[in-house]
Amino acid sequence: MPADLPRFSARMRLLPLLAATPLLSGCGMVVLDPAGDVARQQGDLIILSTVLMLLIIVPVMALTIFFAWKYRASNRDATYKPDWDHSTQLELVIWSAPLLIIICLGAVTWVATHLLDPYRPLARTGPGKPVAAEVKPLDVQVVALDWKWLFIYPEQGVATVNELAVPVDRPLRFRISSSSVMNSFYVPALAGQIYAMPGMETKLHGVFDKTGEFTGFSANYSGWGFSNMRFGVKSLPAGEFDQWVAATRASAEGDLSRNAYLKLETPSQKEPVRRFVANDPQLFDAVVNMCVEPGKMCMHDMMSLDAAGGAGIAGIGNVRQVTYDKFAARGTVDAARWSMRYVAAYCSAPVMSNDRPDAKPVSPEKLKGEGLPLPNKPERTALNAPAATRPLS
Repeated sequence: MPADLPRFSARMRLLPLLAATPLLSGCGMVVLDPAGDVARQQGDLIILSTVLMLLIIVPVMALTIFFAWKYRASNRDATYKPDWDHSTQLELVIWSAPLLIIICLGAVTWVATHLLDPYRPLARTGPGKPVAAEVKPLDVQVVALDWKWLFIYPEQGVATVNELAVPVDRPLRFRISSSSVMNSFYVPALAGQIYAMPGMETKLHGVFDKTGEFTGFSANYSGWGFSNMRFGVKSLPAGEFDQWVAATRASAEGDLSRNAYLKLETPSQKEPVRRFVANDPQLFDAVVNMCVEPGKMCMHDMMSLDAAGGAGIAGIGNVRQVTYDKFAARGTVDAARWSMRYVAAYCSAPVMSNDRPDAKPVSPEKLKGEGLPLPNKPERTALNAPAATRPLS
């Protein structure tokens, strides 16, 4: 008996285990079995697109094996036509089948792109469950910090770090931004991912139709503590959500003032769940406009100033270079006063209104043009009327 035969037999016994390894991926397929209607529609879109593509892939792979076997050198019964180079029937099959599948994929993608637009308010919370006109979505403001997540509930007046709790069967509207670098806000059980970018605001609409505890994380690499940039997600009944808000307020470690926010955004990792009272309705807009630090001009003020033609020649010497760098221009680290290159605000107006709708209510019916208005047709006047009908001057 060869010396390496027992070793070879032991390896062969591991083959069934290796073959079963891909099946373990079905133990936590939250993307295809989520707890939210939006994520479920996205999962259905993935399955449908995969099936449509397999209609071509599977036959091609099967025919490849079939042709290799049928026209092998040892098969003397196979027809041999060395001068054959064209078949109209075969060309029709080869080109028509992929073309039809591309048309189907294009139609499905076009409809799904508009129905599942993250900026589009929800028209339903589930199949056959349209959102009533009087139902107001829950607003949650999300800030990606280094390396943790801050959630602000403006209506409830609370804020949390690395913990997101929402009521089940209620539409959710997330306003998302970042403090320094680009991240990606992703709760697989709720909806698709969307970027969180400094100086910008993105939106995401979603809903949970099941209660439970889930996980969210950043899906975009953002540095040293990225791998631990995860947060717990709780989908609670309405009564339990109210209790969670009361418990959060009772156990808050303090008020999330602007100075507290500046300390909180200091880079850290593996941050535990923290709770705050949030009484500043303009904090999130100040984060977006990069003017949390008192006395620093907001981006919307600077843009208004630029749109008006600038501060004038007399103000050139007083307006220093605006550098929205996290440390050099924010004053969040110990630095010489001369190195803090920021511009004080010209007026004391609030950043912006916190109550502004982001879209008109949508129809719960299937997409038939809702939210896609046709271009306005110009009225036929004497100036744009056909030449034959214009009055002579």
